[in-house]
Amino acid sequence: MKTYQLMASCASGIEALVKNELKALGYDCQVENGRVRFEGTPQDIARTNIQLRTADRVKIIVGEFEAKTFEALFDQVKALNWSDLLPFDANFPVSGKSVKSQLHSVPTCQKMVKKAIVDHLKEAYFRRGQLPETGARYPIEVSIHKDQALLTLDTTGDSLFKRGYRQVKGGAPLKENFAASLVKLTTWFPDRPLVDPTCGSGTIAIEAALIGMNIAPGIHRHFVCEDWDIFRDQEFDKERAAAKAAIDHDIQLDIQASDIDHRMVEIAKANAQAAGVDHQITFKQMQVADFTTNKDFGIMISNPPYGERLNDEDSVHQLYQEMGEVFRPLETWSKYILTSDLAFEDYYGDKATKKRKLYNGALRTDFFQFWGKKKKAH
Repeated sequence: MKTYQLMASCASGIEALVKNELKALGYDCQVENGRVRFEGTPQDIARTNIQLRTADRVKIIVGEFEAKTFEALFDQVKALNWSDLLPFDANFPVSGKSVKSQLHSVPTCQKMVKKAIVDHLKEAYFRRGQLPETGARYPIEVSIHKDQALLTLDTTGDSLFKRGYRQVKGGAPLKENFAASLVKLTTWFPDRPLVDPTCGSGTIAIEAALIGMNIAPGIHRHFVCEDWDIFRDQEFDKERAAAKAAIDHDIQLDIQASDIDHRMVEIAKANAQAAGVDHQITFKQMQVADFTTNKDFGIMISNPPYGERLNDEDSVHQLYQEMGEVFRPLETWSKYILTSDLAFEDYYGDKATKKRKLYNGALRTDFFQFWGKKKKAH
């Protein structure tokens, strides 16, 4: 089987999580800003699309080179092996971005790349006139950073965060892969209690349940590359069958998700049911101030509403104070709270053990971590 240079793209700040996932799947990889490189066959492309929880997309790297003029861009794009990947009727939209580069006009870069690929395919397939572009979609991106051009082919289609279970969104939902990243950044293991006291549409609890049951995040969705000619061997069918066989149906998780808004709780329940994990999560309508527990060594993960999202600072600050009053006495619990409000600790009433900067879309947030007492070894 042919091997390709591949990359998993991801949000800034979680590259190490994607690297860990790829290593766990058996790949050697190199971390760069916003992406992790690895090598693989079409089978590996199928596997990583179905299995990766924290990445955005899996792309084939078609070529990379320096390009300071449009002529250099055109000639080097045309010289790449497009006909190994694209059939003559391929529908190949070209998107682009350019940062700190001499070729800063993105529309012109896109046109040049498109024309170069068209010329290459016409020569390879002995075609005159226009190419039909009536076949499968092959989304191509030209990314130029400091005059280094990177040409990639997106195998994923809709971003990997679209797992397919979200029935209804709340007001400001977390992307599913971002929620999975939050769970992975904690010390949670499936044998410990997990609570999300501001669950919204339920994404954090659902992603934790998928991790706990070992349900592959992409098991129920379609990927753009499934229609491509390089996939000839039922790669996706095999990977889905392997992923189904790996699900742990016997585990019983202790996950609780609550929200002050009863409508959000109903939405969260519907989403959990669509994800096949509703039996693993206890949903409650409840305000944070009423939370109590007699359990030890649990994990609390919360993405409370913050000012930018819901425009009411006083009630948000009151919520942070309530969180401090309710969570601080839980000495064996570790609490992880995501917010863009840098004054969070002042209202919560305690200094975080650690803070981690993360980007929720374009919004800079901090993941405030308050670590609980460790279990004593017997």
